[in-house]
Amino acid sequence: MNYENPLIVQGDRSLLLDVHAPLAEECRNALIPFAELEKSPEHLHTYRLTPLSLWNAASAGFSADDAAAVLQKYARYDVPQSVIAWIKETASRFGKITLLAGPDIEVPVKEGSAEKIIEHYLYLKADSLPVYKEIFANHSVKKLLTASSDSNAPEHSFLIHLTDRGTIKQLLLQAGWPVKDQVALTDGEPLDVSLRQTTAAGQPLQIREYQTGAARALVGDKGPGTGFGTIVLPCGAGKTIVGMTIMDMLKTSTLIITTNISAVHQWIDELLDKTNLTRNQIAEYSGESKTIKQVTVATYQVLTWRPDKEGPYPHFSIFHERPWGLIIYDEVHMLPAPVFRVVADLQAVRRVGLTATLVREDGCEGYVFSLVGPKRYDVPWKELERDRWIATAECLEVRIDLPAYQEIDYAVAGTREKHKIASMNPEKLPVVSQIIKKFPDDKILVIGQYLQQLDEIVKELGCPIITGKTPTVERDRIYNDFREGKIRVLVVSKVANFAIDLPDASLAIQVSGTFGSRQEEAQRLGRILRPKERKSRFFTLITRNTVEEEFGSNRQKFLAEQGYEYKIVRYDGELNLDE
Repeated sequence: MNYENPLIVQGDRSLLLDVHAPLAEECRNALIPFAELEKSPEHLHTYRLTPLSLWNAASAGFSADDAAAVLQKYARYDVPQSVIAWIKETASRFGKITLLAGPDIEVPVKEGSAEKIIEHYLYLKADSLPVYKEIFANHSVKKLLTASSDSNAPEHSFLIHLTDRGTIKQLLLQAGWPVKDQVALTDGEPLDVSLRQTTAAGQPLQIREYQTGAARALVGDKGPGTGFGTIVLPCGAGKTIVGMTIMDMLKTSTLIITTNISAVHQWIDELLDKTNLTRNQIAEYSGESKTIKQVTVATYQVLTWRPDKEGPYPHFSIFHERPWGLIIYDEVHMLPAPVFRVVADLQAVRRVGLTATLVREDGCEGYVFSLVGPKRYDVPWKELERDRWIATAECLEVRIDLPAYQEIDYAVAGTREKHKIASMNPEKLPVVSQIIKKFPDDKILVIGQYLQQLDEIVKELGCPIITGKTPTVERDRIYNDFREGKIRVLVVSKVANFAIDLPDASLAIQVSGTFGSRQEEAQRLGRILRPKERKSRFFTLITRNTVEEEFGSNRQKFLAEQGYEYKIVRYDGELNLDE
């Protein structure tokens, strides 16, 4: 028992972190690999141990003993024995069921037919008879299992069709059994791709140690159990470089899927600048251009488009147009649910998910784990900030009163309408103007959810705006003007949340957001985290005593987990940041 320690471990597997204790920051970093943040008020942050958090940790080599050691090192009181036992039991489930290469079996085309075809199978192996029996008792899983009569089959194993590889992993994860996939992946079409030593722009290309470490953690020795997974790095840390480093290591035809057309163009520009690939080897597959080459960059939007709401997705064919050896899912936390069905069929292809946060508001983190792959690499944001790989950032929440004439409308509105009224509070406009005047040397992004609100801001400030309706050519021109300093203030809708590189942006003003989206908060802060000499500032404007306060609190959870604190500023007609 050590009353100076910051952590209180409770029997319900919740962890309370006293943020004022001497070792609080050290403890928070130690919790990141295996615990999830739930609440982050001023004094005590609440973490939760979950099966998925432990299995992600186990897949990255962080053992149950490692987790138990962290709790025992930082616990203020004795760690409940039941919690340690649960950690060891839950973490040990990772690896108790494995997928192994199986036989090719000749089967008749139809019953009684002499004509035969070859069907490819895998072994689904349990490490004990009880686990084997439990799997077979699961009705959803049982339908995909075939008893093996092969004398060479591993003990306690079933046969499954190769095409059911992804589906079986999903179903077993839902049943509490993460599958360790040990089946070798295909190499795909060879491609001579290498990183340059000097970029096409004439700058030396230096790959940071953590970028190389992330790529190696994914590629491994190229043997069974390697070549798939998720890499978690903050915005501004160079996830694109990690993706290109993996391409260099694997040297194979690559499909890259990202969030929007601007991100497609950025990927193509980066590939041309930092690799030996030529323009003739890279294709764009989007709403504007649909070509496929050895390296193809596509958008999630075009893949999930279909002419009929109930019909097939015609562009899913891209996944089978070439013998891809690598698929890069950029901003994998945005992977649309329909694509998961295709991802389940692509289990033989090496794949990597790149993201700043594994948080998904639709609760599909388990799908990312089982279909794209478990977390292979993670670095605390504050660690990269300390090493000056990303910018130092200050987060400020400005609380503003709702105008008296809107109070009745707000009081009688439903939850969704309440959020809109609070978000579009007209008193936010003068605050935006005051912040811009107060920081004349910063390059500023004003980010919001509601187009009507953003249009009013644009009229007041006389600055350009980018929304989903902005033509691609115009969008790219405005982004370029911002990068070159021709524009100091840029208003953007949620289209700029993801995969946009604006390296000189040093201040962001968030005027409204998507309810309580933690991933959006992380991404918006990420827009100003590219390394720079000056400190970055992230302002969030919140209407006091409304649902926006509650949603704002949830949005800040992820950043609190990464060690960022929000300074609360009350606006009463004048913006005073020295309170």
